[in-house]
Amino acid sequence: MEWNFCLIDNHSKLTGIKMNLFFNENGQSSSETIIFIHGLGISGWMWNEQLEFFNDYHCIIPDLPEHGKSRALNHFTIDDAAESIVELINEYAHNQRVHLVGISLGAQVVLQILSKAPELVDSAFISGALISTSPNNTTLLKSLYHTLEVYQPVKNSDFFIKANMRTYNMPKRFYKEFKKSTASIENKNLEEILRENIAFKLPIGLENLEVPVLVMVGEKDYKIIKKSALAITEKLPESESAMACNVGHLWNLESPKLFNSVLYSWLTERKLPVNGISSIKI
Repeated sequence: MEWNFCLIDNHSKLTGIKMNLFFNENGQSSSETIIFIHGLGISGWMWNEQLEFFNDYHCIIPDLPEHGKSRALNHFTIDDAAESIVELINEYAHNQRVHLVGISLGAQVVLQILSKAPELVDSAFISGALISTSPNNTTLLKSLYHTLEVYQPVKNSDFFIKANMRTYNMPKRFYKEFKKSTASIENKNLEEILRENIAFKLPIGLENLEVPVLVMVGEKDYKIIKKSALAITEKLPESESAMACNVGHLWNLESPKLFNSVLYSWLTERKLPVNGISSIKI
């Protein structure tokens, strides 16, 4: 597999914010572009299993600001991250059109892109997207700060890294990359990213969206994630929801064969495979 490693150093057409976003690119000769957007606290490496499978597509895999090799980009916001991906589409996607795939924080970024530049998107596949339905996040934020006080001093220890991997049912072979990703995020940046994640609300205007969107969750995912998926599907007129059986939040790592099957069916036929999928149950 041949890779290009690139940095975006352009002025955003939407806000004028200068971005220096690292991304991997593969399959430039293919006609359709997929952009894979990673989850919170990880980076583009989480999509390696998908890149091997989707080698007939032009694949672009960015590291979001404050993550991976884009960690020098400080002050993370979901809105700025979305704008940087829009710039990426305009500069590198074939025909300035793209299929978007995002998990967790990446799914939130996809929703933000859909609200900003739906004309650039052929389809979207999101999983594990958290949306806030509460007008007041004070209680959640207090809980976040308390958790961070306990977690931050030990976040880079082998014990907690392995514990986090078990929480996500992440195979042990990803330990080295996960440890590196965890260590690369400074405590102050982690707080900033988590605050954005918890406070994220469904952007205005998506109720008129004409882009087909598949909204997924893992069966072992959190109840609030499943409720969020149903709320998203209710708002987006061209969306449908489904649950991947016997897997958790980062199911592309836990069960890449199932994830690839679902995504491929969605991209090529706009339908879901029969096996391993059910309706969302809370």
